[in-house]
Amino acid sequence: MESIKENYEMMFTSYPDLVDITQLKEMLGIGITLAYRLVRNKTIKVGRQYKIPKRNVIAYLTNQNEI
Repeated sequence: MESIKENYEMMFTSYPDLVDITQLKEMLGIGITLAYRLVRNKTIKVGRQYKIPKRNVIAYLTNQNEI
């Protein structure tokens, strides 16, 4: 299995290191409700916006469950 670091260098290179809900939904191809459900308790919230580390999205997709 590839490491998060290796995947980080290959996946979602056009996205910033911290993504918002809209970007997360685009990355995963899911609806807004599911995106909020995924991040509700495991993200950084700045004001009214969630900030999700891109490495967590990659870990989630590669079954390393960081999100």
